[in-house]
Amino acid sequence: MISALLAVALAAPPAPAPVKVLFAGDVTLGFHYEEYVSGTTDAGAPRSSAWGFEKVGARTRSADLFVVNLECPFTESNERLPKNFNFRASPKLADALVAGGVDVVSLANNHQMDFGATGLADTIATLDAQKIVHFGAGLDLARARAPALVEKNGVRFAFLGYFFLGDRNIEPKEVIATDHTPGVAGHHDDLKTVRAWVEADVKAARAKADVVIPFFHWGREGHGEPEPYQVELAHAAIDAGAAAVIGSHPHVLQGMEQYQGRPILYSLGNFVFGGNWNPTDKRTALVELTFDKKGYQSALVLPAFSDDYPKSPVQPYLAEGDEAAAGLAHLRELSQGFKQPLPALDDKR
Repeated sequence: MISALLAVALAAPPAPAPVKVLFAGDVTLGFHYEEYVSGTTDAGAPRSSAWGFEKVGARTRSADLFVVNLECPFTESNERLPKNFNFRASPKLADALVAGGVDVVSLANNHQMDFGATGLADTIATLDAQKIVHFGAGLDLARARAPALVEKNGVRFAFLGYFFLGDRNIEPKEVIATDHTPGVAGHHDDLKTVRAWVEADVKAARAKADVVIPFFHWGREGHGEPEPYQVELAHAAIDAGAAAVIGSHPHVLQGMEQYQGRPILYSLGNFVFGGNWNPTDKRTALVELTFDKKGYQSALVLPAFSDDYPKSPVQPYLAEGDEAAAGLAHLRELSQGFKQPLPALDDKR
């Protein structure tokens, strides 16, 4: 009997390896990024389109999945949506995402519709051609709210994306999808509606996936403290069954919370961000979250900087030594108001 049990144990397949998912913030490959790599600025000769990921690529490519907020359409269209700022990037620059190992992108942001329905359709076609998974925008609201499903090491992931700025939304309503028009998932100003969608979408996605991760575009630009509605939506998503919540839009870091044993990263700041040559606050971070079929397991926070302007604009790099320690200290300070800050911020690497 013992030998039979031993034979069964030896024949059993090994448990799947946990999945390490790396997250970064805002990636804008148009505007100054396109100018710089094309050599049309005073910076001189053209550079590789992969310039923005050259210093971090070894780390980003090593992740099982690498997820960012793609804050620009890939299009050659000139049909601008009337708004305050319009970003776009040549579809050729999608090569930068491939070089950086980007696997999944959120499109749920305030710049994805900068060149209207054509820009969105061009973006989706470009990403599909590069086999980069996308979520958070679509030809109508149902498709914008639909989860992107990805399986890795036997773990099924569902990614959801939402754009919501509370009562401070200055973007035109055409940015947001409706039942009959394209756009991003979200609402112009109704928190109650967005919360109901998030709760319903997370619960529905849990029927299809082991791990559900909403990625929000929210908050106030330049503010390191999340708005009350960010906390409300994040907690509602976790309560509905999300394994983690990710955020972007403020262009600076915000605090990191652990709620119900699961991480909330309110804003990861800029990453490869061509929207500004020389951001005032260059502090950013890569965060690696580990999951298995049971859900969230652990986190690793890697402090970084968005650029080294003017020497190396729009090219993030990882912090080391004292700078890395200072980056973690900054995040701990931003997180001190939470009942439970993310424990990984106390890592004394």
